[in-house]
Amino acid sequence: MKIELNKITVRELTEGYIDSQENGVKAYGGRLDVRPPYQREFVYKENQRNAVIDTLTQGFPLNVMYWAVREDGTYEIIDGQQRTISICQFVNGDFAFDMRYFHNMLDDEKDKILNYELQVYICSGSDSEKLKWFKTINIAGEELTDQELRNAVYAGSWLSDAKRYFSKNGAPAVKLGGDYLIGSAIRQEYLETAISWISDGNIEAHMAKHQHDPNAAQLWQFFQSVINWIESTFRPTKERKKIMKIKEWGMLYKKYKDVVFDSQKIDDEVKRLILDDDVTNKKGIYPYILTGKESYLSIRTFTESQKIAAYERQNGICAHCGNHFDLSQMEADHITPWHAGGKTIADNCQMLCRDCNRRKSGK
Repeated sequence: MKIELNKITVRELTEGYIDSQENGVKAYGGRLDVRPPYQREFVYKENQRNAVIDTLTQGFPLNVMYWAVREDGTYEIIDGQQRTISICQFVNGDFAFDMRYFHNMLDDEKDKILNYELQVYICSGSDSEKLKWFKTINIAGEELTDQELRNAVYAGSWLSDAKRYFSKNGAPAVKLGGDYLIGSAIRQEYLETAISWISDGNIEAHMAKHQHDPNAAQLWQFFQSVINWIESTFRPTKERKKIMKIKEWGMLYKKYKDVVFDSQKIDDEVKRLILDDDVTNKKGIYPYILTGKESYLSIRTFTESQKIAAYERQNGICAHCGNHFDLSQMEADHITPWHAGGKTIADNCQMLCRDCNRRKSGK
């Protein structure tokens, strides 16, 4: 792989800058792809963006950027997208710095910025070499999410179309299902969730299989089906949506989509569980209602003092097998199970040896 250091002025960089839904983000006279398929969306906050412009106005050195040469002689950014877009947006008049837009500056101030020389390493080599380099140089920056790295490996027509649905603030997936998704669209977490749902967690295999499909319509249609099922089955209120951001929806949809539920009974059960102080993980309520697995609820455990009191009361004897054990060899158990109305209180605590407790829990 060949790597060369070049000096490129802001004037050259910002020439022909465009940011459009159809053509993506281009700069450097249209020869630089600012946002290749594996790059994240623009995530700089105002203070980060302003720091870039402040560096230019004071003539301080800006961190080195990295570009890669494509087969057709054009370039793509490997590292430096956020800085590049910040510079281009400012020169383009998209935001003000220090209460002034670029066009409000004096000519000598504009020239100082436009003549600023950026240090750019340009590399050429195979796709695998460029992607390996991309991962290496990003270690020191903001860490990439797993899905951002997957996007680098499986770039293609399918991914480009999928990102249109899932990878932007205000994208269709955000508007339709944002109340039920964890994470951020621009960090590719919504896309990751959708692929995980449709593939049963086999994200890489699914992306590899569909990499060159002309579109991601199947993924989008599946996602819509999941969200429509959630809303028609559970009739979520504004308040209850706060506990409905969970990762299990895709799995639950596949398993229970053909079951006819009594929505009123579900409403009553949700209300009961929300009010139950022993339920410490309210976001596990809906998976519990469907699967019956108490592990989703993280039922409140007995305190150490309650365990010691029960141990002393039993004289160290396991309530099931009748043998004596040290406290460290025993575990607290609900005498009346939680699902039968038993509470996590001292009077409902008994100590069992580990084997007896495991056998009871496994029933």
